[in-house]
Amino acid sequence: MRTSSRSTSRCRVCKSVTSSPCARDLLVAEDRCDQLPLERLTHARDGIDVTAIARRPETLRTNHPRLRTVAADILDSDAVEPLLAGVDAVISTVGIGTSKQPTKLYSEGTRNLVNGLARHGVSRIVTISSEVADHWAHQSPLKLWVVLPLLQHFLGATYDDMRRMDIVLWESAAQWTTVRAPYIRDKTGTRKYRIATDKPLQRGFSITAPDMATALLDIAERHDLNRRFVFVAN
Repeated sequence: MRTSSRSTSRCRVCKSVTSSPCARDLLVAEDRCDQLPLERLTHARDGIDVTAIARRPETLRTNHPRLRTVAADILDSDAVEPLLAGVDAVISTVGIGTSKQPTKLYSEGTRNLVNGLARHGVSRIVTISSEVADHWAHQSPLKLWVVLPLLQHFLGATYDDMRRMDIVLWESAAQWTTVRAPYIRDKTGTRKYRIATDKPLQRGFSITAPDMATALLDIAERHDLNRRFVFVAN
């Protein structure tokens, strides 16, 4: 387990996602109501150009001169691929909230992203998943017997597709990292978060949205997290 506490005054999406000194073009697949990375990326990362794609870009609340919003559905490969030209990395934060309907958003959307990246010679992608989609054997008793079964029962369609997304990533050549996220709270960030690669964090029940955004950026720059699942929490 590792604790991270960093200033957000400089760009840190660097050598692991591009051979140049610092990645300047980032695409964010964004269809979450909390819009995790956008404000952090555009306001706290000098010199980064961000393209945010969403089915309904008019709902994105962040405005910034270096932010471009595009209406696109990641399930439409023909619409997504041209947007990947010239990017250095992708952060995918797509999600369907608490919908109980079967979905292919995670698996097929991610497949379109990694296939499009491959065509443009880019490999770095960071995605968000859930602890529920991970193997439960190393969970705490409370999560193992109460929390995770309840979530799987009520929102199983979402987690089933997250597991299909895992397969898509494993079968690709992409340098991916998947974040097994806990509950993401719409609270002020603490500028600190914990991260682990071997098992879920003890008492890792939640993380603030700003801290999650910082974690996504930090993870994108780390060579040692390529093709791995990680856990984060406050």
